[in-house]
Amino acid sequence: MTSAVPRLAAPLHAVRRSTPAFGDDAALLGVLGYGWPGDAAGTVDAIPGPLLAPAQPCCDAWLGEGATPRIGQTGQIRWREDGRWLYGAAEFDESTGSADLAERTRRIYADLFATLDETGYPHLLRLWNYLPAINADGDGGLERYRHFNVGRQQAFVDAGRTVLEGAPAACALGAPAGPYRLRFLAARRPPVAVENPRQVSAYRYPAQYGPRSPTFSRAALADAGAGRVALFVSGTASIVGHETRHPGDVAAQTHETLANLQALTDAAGAHGSAVFGLRDLQAVVYVRHAADWPTVRDIVAPVLGPDLVALQADVCRSELLVEIEAHAFAGGRLAAVHAEPGACS
Repeated sequence: MTSAVPRLAAPLHAVRRSTPAFGDDAALLGVLGYGWPGDAAGTVDAIPGPLLAPAQPCCDAWLGEGATPRIGQTGQIRWREDGRWLYGAAEFDESTGSADLAERTRRIYADLFATLDETGYPHLLRLWNYLPAINADGDGGLERYRHFNVGRQQAFVDAGRTVLEGAPAACALGAPAGPYRLRFLAARRPPVAVENPRQVSAYRYPAQYGPRSPTFSRAALADAGAGRVALFVSGTASIVGHETRHPGDVAAQTHETLANLQALTDAAGAHGSAVFGLRDLQAVVYVRHAADWPTVRDIVAPVLGPDLVALQADVCRSELLVEIEAHAFAGGRLAAVHAEPGACS
């Protein structure tokens, strides 16, 4: 962990650090805080879940190209934008109001898309979702994650956004309590979606996984500026094809997850000149059972490196025991991207 932000030339970058001094960061877009309750100034958007590593709270600070961001709010969405990048965050508390989870999800995503339209950032890059009791049964006996997928996909459809190829990178994890939390990054230019050749695309899952498929790509690449490419890796777990592998075996699931991360970084290399290795990833590891963290750590640390964040959290399938999401930057260029104006590809 570092305690100060290096002034990099890249217009978009992320720095993992502890004991931050946010007041000095004129280019700060947003902060994802791990093991933090947030702060009085609202600078840190806390990610829920008990912190397993490192020993003290830390954060990922997302910074733009140096212009002081404009700050605003659209509906439920708080946002900051610097002329090229947009960061936003929102929550809803299910204990208030009478709408069900699918409808509350649809509404918060509708506000997200209204924010993109209002601010002129049509292209979603990355979304982080944290849903309390993600595996519990909801209305009609349908798992809450599946209710969430119904509302999320409907909002994409209502906004005229793709729910298939070109969907943004995303993760959806359980939270121990509290509100649903949404965080996101968006841009003026479209990203390049990346799929994993070892897996069925999540948006093409068969009906056994719910009435609506999850709306995300396995990863996304974006031109970060100054000759660098950003890689956003969605939540990745022990899934091959569309099926969970190694139920009940956290070590085997962790090895399978690393194989999927390797396949994703390899696939990302086909979309331009940037080369990503597993050691380049700034990873966040989610472990269902805190007691499993030493086993998971001993497998992932030699591969991903020691600078890991780990949280205890439920994963989107009840049989999954570990999930890893990440981001990285590398020198290079993307292949040409073609997208219709306003498309979210």
